[in-house]
Amino acid sequence: MTAATSAFVRSFIADMEAYTPIEPFEVLSQRLGLPPEEIVKLDANENPYGPVPQVREALGSLPWPHIYPDPESRQLREALSGWTGVPVKNIVAGAGADELIDLIMRLVLDPGDTILNCPPTFGMYAFGASIQAARVVNVPRRLDFSLDLETIEQAAQKEQAKLLFLTSPNNPDGSQIPPEQVLRLLELPLLLVLDEAYVDFAKGRQSLQHAALEHHNLIVLRTFSKWAGLAGMRVGYGVFPDTLLPHLWKIKQPYNVSVAASTAAVVSLQYPDALEVNRQKLLDERDRLNKALQTVPFLQPYPSQANFILCKVLDRDARQLKFDLAARGILVRYFEKPGLKDKIRISVGKPEHTDRLISNLLEME
Repeated sequence: MTAATSAFVRSFIADMEAYTPIEPFEVLSQRLGLPPEEIVKLDANENPYGPVPQVREALGSLPWPHIYPDPESRQLREALSGWTGVPVKNIVAGAGADELIDLIMRLVLDPGDTILNCPPTFGMYAFGASIQAARVVNVPRRLDFSLDLETIEQAAQKEQAKLLFLTSPNNPDGSQIPPEQVLRLLELPLLLVLDEAYVDFAKGRQSLQHAALEHHNLIVLRTFSKWAGLAGMRVGYGVFPDTLLPHLWKIKQPYNVSVAASTAAVVSLQYPDALEVNRQKLLDERDRLNKALQTVPFLQPYPSQANFILCKVLDRDARQLKFDLAARGILVRYFEKPGLKDKIRISVGKPEHTDRLISNLLEME
């Protein structure tokens, strides 16, 4: 960027760091010099089984792809209401939960306002706040990745924070926040956003989305990316309290959920038994992967309630281990962040993915 061009860019954006996304198969294939079918992709928590077959059929016969989608995503929201028991009026659909995170920040934050963040966690919270020129006050999780409740409460008061973002189960470690802790934090004078992207893999699938109907300061976000295998479609939803909804609808992009994404999500909800089969496969494979990782001398896996397992890397460099696995066509996630520099995150794949991963790890002893 030239000096003349950069003069048009807002100063805080010029200074902020870019978010580093995971790249798709076609890019990775070219970079690694391997065909896509030889790559074991365990770096983005995608569902390796993909959507139910009926979704592919429906996408191949869309009646009106040339017509703009419903700006209110009414069919999708009605299907979600039937699925969740949440009133239609309290559901807002988005192009993935990421869009809803961005919308919430644009709705709430003025430049200089403060959000509380509890790293290590999903990077989009700090990223989104930076775009709004907001302050990010980090309250790090404890060594076991549990929340430091007392410090959060103190920071909320001292910093006059407007927003608190929590992920449960948390990404990247897979730990779940006890519901009573969330309810305790709702006593704070701020808006709490609970991201439940991975809750369908947690024990009991215990969601707090109905609590958003009872608390004026709670938003619960969900996604179809993980359990329904629709990461490429970009579709999610949020459950919002009544007081926020009129203002949220003002700023939402009118055609934010595409016809294809909406169709894929609605059809998915029509086949719960098929979704459950794939979900159970991933739960079974998570247990198998965890046991197998314990046989690798230089890895220490953490318990997880999500579709991934975080591992501490012992006696070697975690970043180099990621590169060594990539050279063998196996992709895992490494984070250049405090508290994670000696760790890798491994998504749960199919049994053959686990077998290849473990075989290669044991060869690296």
